[in-house]
Parts: sequence; structure tokens; C-alpha cells
Amino acid sequence: MTTEGRPRAAGAPVLVVGAGPVGLTAAHELARRGVRVRLVDAAPGPATTSRALATHARTLETYDQMGVLDDVLPRGQQVEHFTLHQNGRRLIRFDTDYRKLPTRYPFTLMVDQVITEEALRAAAARQGVEVEWGVRLTGFTDHGAGVRAELEHADGRTETFEAGWLVGCDGGHSTVRKQLGLKLVGESSETWLIADAVVHCDLPRDSIHWMRTPTGTVMMVPFPDPGKWRLLDTAEVSYGGDDAAVARRFEHKIRTGTGREVRVEDPTWVSVFTIQQRMIPSMRKGRCLLAGDAAHVHSPASGQGMNTGVQDAVNLSWKLASVVHGSADESLLDSYTAERVPVGAALLKSTKFATLLVQLRSRYAAAALRALFTFVRSVHPLKSRIEQKIMGGMSALGLGYGDGPLALAADEGADRRNARAAGASLPAGGRASRVTARRAAESAGWRELIEELRRPDWTLLARPDTDRAGAAGEFGPPAELARTYRGVVRVRGVVPRARSVDGPVILLVDPDGRLGADLGLEPGGWLLIRPDGYAAASGGRADAPERALAMLGIRPAGRPDRQVEEGENHAVPTAG
Repeated sequence: MTTEGRPRAAGAPVLVVGAGPVGLTAAHELARRGVRVRLVDAAPGPATTSRALATHARTLETYDQMGVLDDVLPRGQQVEHFTLHQNGRRLIRFDTDYRKLPTRYPFTLMVDQVITEEALRAAAARQGVEVEWGVRLTGFTDHGAGVRAELEHADGRTETFEAGWLVGCDGGHSTVRKQLGLKLVGESSETWLIADAVVHCDLPRDSIHWMRTPTGTVMMVPFPDPGKWRLLDTAEVSYGGDDAAVARRFEHKIRTGTGREVRVEDPTWVSVFTIQQRMIPSMRKGRCLLAGDAAHVHSPASGQGMNTGVQDAVNLSWKLASVVHGSADESLLDSYTAERVPVGAALLKSTKFATLLVQLRSRYAAAALRALFTFVRSVHPLKSRIEQKIMGGMSALGLGYGDGPLALAADEGADRRNARAAGASLPAGGRASRVTARRAAESAGWRELIEELRRPDWTLLARPDTDRAGAAGEFGPPAELARTYRGVVRVRGVVPRARSVDGPVILLVDPDGRLGADLGLEPGGWLLIRPDGYAAASGGRADAPERALAMLGIRPAGRPDRQVEEGENHAVPTAG
């Protein structure tokens, strides 16, 4: 270990191209797992104009696991509502409803991407990774044993760099994707205009506001800065550099849509863009991998782009680190495409619908919408179901990998489609941190697990058989696994009270039993949690967690691939 507490960097370096939120996340997560990283970006320096704004609940949980949340959360504006206005009247206000998706962060945080990148750069620097600005990737060759990259520096100097792996986080016009010959498949649709400006009005700032007017639809999204909003126009998108004209246009539409007095100052930033709805069918080709907008681009209607890219990077990084360190076969990387491409495909569908809803150009559809929301407003159970549906899709809290290759059924012989039944409380592929802030504050067990999830390792929770509690060897196979998989899997024995215990198992005290009950952890049972915080497998007294790890392609660090039983093939299952 280094003096900073992270594993000592080893192996051929990984070259990460693109130092936006996705590239910074990938670099940080690789580095804190002891992987040597070089991070380059063709831009002369950090971005100074705003782009992505919305940071949803699952990304906030991820930032907490990464150790960067405290640098982001205080600098954002929490949003808990979505208010619809039409021709001077408020139609309805949708509230956040996370009852079926418990989280410690039941809101969307509006924070400028400039601030997010600043926090991520500082975090990466703490892990020993500094961004190399003005360094452009001009070409590369994947020769099987590594990637030979051609780099051009700002002063014109060229460099050939040998990397073990190449991760392309270089945006919608990705050089990595283009050279790999991977085409974005999909369509381009509407052109919208967005502007950032101070708006003087009395609209609540804990809500996004959608306004339907006779001259088109406008949206307002609050910045954390006093009085500042992001404004979006889906109809009138002309911009010839006249900021005052843009301000007057928004001022008129907001007044018409809300029926309130308003004054819009000249915007500090204006952008006209065409919405792209495209993605690639595979996020890996040999030793080259893609994440974020380099792999999928879509409408900004629901604010999903940056969030999805960050989740891509987290999903990829622990897998790539495992391969680099020899604790997993290279086939583990196939699960990256298998798990994340379906997420991108579902996102394209949902954002296409959101785009149609946001712009709503038909007068007849607008009239129908007014009638519908008048009805929904009066039927509370229906309104609540709609709110839960919105939260499930937008927050990414409902996202799981139960249908993916790394979700094992409780019974190894069971059909993979039954993986979700592996423990009613937390199915394989499900998010482990399903707890509210209040419950976490009241439960010592939950607080311990949340702290554990901030570590970069696999976690095995093992609950001893109550009939044998305190006896020698009470943890059985998990104790042996802790010795064998040292540095790869941390074994935590879930017990009701603190006490001394011999061996490599670290106790996790759950005095009120809330954690065990919430996770469905029975006496004698165990639960295996991936480094990104999702459940992979569970079992009981008769099941061997080491066998589950082998089936997942995970082995002790630096050791050759092993088989649990002679003749068995334990490579990571492929999708389908």
C-alpha cells in the first residue's frame, strides 16, 4: 500500500482519452484500485461554460462511494418537483416519490458541470492522476498485447505511447470510436436553444418548470447561483448573437406560460444544438473501450447524459482493474457491453418520449394534456404511481443488472432468469445501498455497510449460524475465502454485538438486525456485493461463495485462472 492508502500502481498504464466527468471518473476509479493511469485531453484547459446540470440520485450515491460527494453536494440546488404550466395556469406539480426506491439522496442536484469536473479533477489528483491538457490522440494501433497510441502536444511535438488499454471518453465526436469503425446508429431530430441567465421571478427554485405557450414550449431549470436559471426553447431557436433579443423572447414566453411577472437578464451563455439519438452496439473492441457520449448520445430532455456516462465509467473501471491485476480473466470485460448497452438502448427510448413531451407542438395534444393532468391531479393514487414511474427512470435507482451475466441465481442450477428471486429483499444484480437517510442514521449495521461500499473491493457479507455463534470456525467457507482472496474480497461477518474473533473475517455489528432483514441475510447465509455496489450472488449454509466467485471469473489477485471442479469452465457467461 502507498502512504495514501491506495494499492500500489502496477502493470502497463491505461490511457484514458477525455477529461470530462466520464474520463475523470474512469481515471479516479482505476487509480484508486492501483492501476497506472494517463489522462489526456485535446482542450487547452478545463471547460468554463456550463453543459450538464442535473445529477440524479444514483450518481450522488456513486459520488459518495468515490469520496467526492462532499465536494459537490453543498454547491448544488436540490430539486424535488416538476411543475407544468400552460397559458398562464399551473396544471400540476409532480413531486418526488422514492418510497419504492429508498435512497439517502431523494432529489436531483442541479450543479454546474464546471463544478462537478473541478471536484472530480481534485479527487483524481489525490489518487496521483493529473490531466494533461492540450494532448490530442491522433491515432492508435491495438496489437493484441497493448495499444500503441500516437499523441500530439499543443506545441506540435508528437509522441508514441504504449498503453495496456485505451478508454475513449472523448465525447460525441470520439476519435477512438471513429478509428475503431464503430458507428453511432440512430437518428437526429429536433433543434433546440438553451441559454443561462438570471431571471427575476417568484417561481419556486426547488422545481423544474415546464411552460406551454401559443408560441412553443419553454423549460426552466434552477442553478445553485442566486436567481440563475437554465432556459430551454424548443420552438424559436434562431440566434444571431443578439443576447438581448433572446432574453426578451424568454421573458415573453415565461410570462405567458406562468401568468407571472418576470424579467430576464441578458444570458451569459447561449447554445443552439440538434438533438442526436444514437448509440453503438458494442462498447469494447479488443483492448479499446468506450464510455459516455463516445458510446451513446441522446436528447438532454431528462438530464441523463452525464449521469449515464459516470455509471458507464464506474461499471468499466472495477472490471478493467480486476483484469489488470490478474484477479479476473479478460472475458470479464465482455460483461461491460452486456450490462451497459441495454441501459443505453432503454435511455434512447425514454429520452425520445421525453423529447416529444417537452416540446409538445400540437395544439390538440396540449388540450388533451391539460384535460389529462386535471384528472390526474384529482386522483392521488394515480398521481403517485406516475411520480414513482418518473423517479424510477430518471434517478437510475431502479436500474439493476439482474438479467446480466454477473447475476447468479441462489441455486446454481436454476435458470438465469430466476436470478431476481435470489433473496426476496436484495436480488442478484440489485443495488445494495437501498436505504433512506433516516434508516441509515438509526442503524449501526447500515452505517457500517455504507462505509464498506466506499472501499474499492468486493464485499462478502456472511452471517453465522446463530446456533454456532462464537464457536471456532463459525464463519466456515467465508473465513477460508477471506484468506485466499486477500486484497480482492473483504469478508464482513454480520453479528448482533461486538466481540473478538480469530481469523481474517472483519465483524460488522448489526445490533438491531435491520441490515440483515433489509438485505434478506438469513442465519448461515452470505451475500456477495460487487465493487460498484450491486449484488452478484447469495447463498446459504450449503453453498460455497468461492464457487460463485469462480463462476463470475474472479480469482485471487495475480494467480492463474483456476477451476473449482476438474473439467468445469468458469469464464464469465456471455450475454444471452
